[in-house]
Amino acid sequence: MKKDYFFIAQIGKTVGLWGDLKFHLHTDFPEQFKIGSFFESDRGELEIVDINLKRGIIRFRGYEAIDIAKKLTNCKIYISQSKTEKECILSESEHFWFDIIGCDFYDNSEKLGKVSDIQRILDLDYLLISTSKSLIDEGFAKTFLVPYIPRYIIKSDITLKKIETKDTKDILEAS
Repeated sequence: MKKDYFFIAQIGKTVGLWGDLKFHLHTDFPEQFKIGSFFESDRGELEIVDINLKRGIIRFRGYEAIDIAKKLTNCKIYISQSKTEKECILSESEHFWFDIIGCDFYDNSEKLGKVSDIQRILDLDYLLISTSKSLIDEGFAKTFLVPYIPRYIIKSDITLKKIETKDTKDILEAS
């Protein structure tokens, strides 16, 4: 898939006789899945004709029969960055992952590194920090994980690409 596309769901097995499919969300924005919406997939563009978010069931145009729908089993669904920014409404303190990745990571004005990835473990997001070269030279780990929770994160400024934290050097030291 193209660089500015994000994996947001995966199709599972067929359910019933009319082309319904189980689907598994990999996004915090289920509201973007609605009848008439188009999404890119590893099998081409797909249009939703029916959806039940509570049951995790979806049906796509052109795949309204069980034999045809089976062709979508294990299909991955993607959305572009521009469509994400347009359709997903964030509250004031929320940020997209793609805005957080690449931010410089500071603890009490000391630069510890840069956010290189975000990993979701159970229901908690962890920032994967690539440690600054100067700290690696001092013997610290090359990478470390920090939970993205208010206990550690003081401020995230995506315009300055800077995250201010507290007590995260302790995490680095223990890594």
